[in-house]
Amino acid sequence: MLTVAALYHFTRFADPAALKGPLARTACAHGVRGTLLLAAEGINGTIAGTRRGIDAVLAHIRALPGCAGLEWKESAADAMPFGKMKVRLKREIVTMGQPDVDPRASVGHYVEPADWNALITAPDVAVIDTRNDYEVAIGSFAGAVDPGTRSFRDFPAWWRANADRFAGKRIAMFCTGGIRCEKSTNWLLSQGVGDVFHLKGGILKYLEDVPARDSLWQGECFVFDGRVSLTHGLQQGRHGLCHACRRPLAPEDRERPEYEEGVCCHCCVGEYDEADRARFRERQRQVARGELKFEGIVLSPGRESPCTP
Repeated sequence: MLTVAALYHFTRFADPAALKGPLARTACAHGVRGTLLLAAEGINGTIAGTRRGIDAVLAHIRALPGCAGLEWKESAADAMPFGKMKVRLKREIVTMGQPDVDPRASVGHYVEPADWNALITAPDVAVIDTRNDYEVAIGSFAGAVDPGTRSFRDFPAWWRANADRFAGKRIAMFCTGGIRCEKSTNWLLSQGVGDVFHLKGGILKYLEDVPARDSLWQGECFVFDGRVSLTHGLQQGRHGLCHACRRPLAPEDRERPEYEEGVCCHCCVGEYDEADRARFRERQRQVARGELKFEGIVLSPGRESPCTP
């Protein structure tokens, strides 16, 4: 079994570029793969590896400026869910596109998973899912509002257009691991919303802590790695991925006539032209021949390293 660690931490990095190489080398030296994002506002990402490897990378991150208080969430995987180790520089570690947002200044009230059910079933509470539409499609909390956003950048515009719907309500927000809610609750407070709450540790912590018999979660939780979805107890779910549009697919979706492995699914059958599909079919042939994985690592010796600092 491999350990998967999902993490984020808001802090101020004076020179994120200087942190990139040493972090990537530490991960690669210990066989850890995944993606870590660095920006002036902090670090975000998910990594997988042996217990020893994950501990080494987490120790490295905790030693970075302002990261001593780093928290993370762990789950397990039967096989490596990532093809490479990637450390990338970004403008934001989760892109909202609102330059004045700063979760270090203020965020909504944290709600522990054990207390979440009582909050979201209160009659004066509106529950909002801050994730993207394809994530919400495979699972969410009962009664939660789906903004239908394709990107987190769309959330502020959605709120401005719908704020009147929630007048007089307390707002409870949630996301996969908690990072989007750090920004979205800070932004709502700046918009004059008084009572804002968010699920501490996100859906992943809720699924880990709350037994299925007591749960208000319906469906599965999309995750950004090769496992695709998780269920209660952080067990791997039944969803796969369309490797054309990257949307999650249930087993029955892969039985639909629109589905062609590696090429299209019912969600994206009208989104690509024949030139795109020809490229996708060639890629699928390379996968079938064992020359390529969809994560991007080439298996033929000497072609590409699984570590890309």
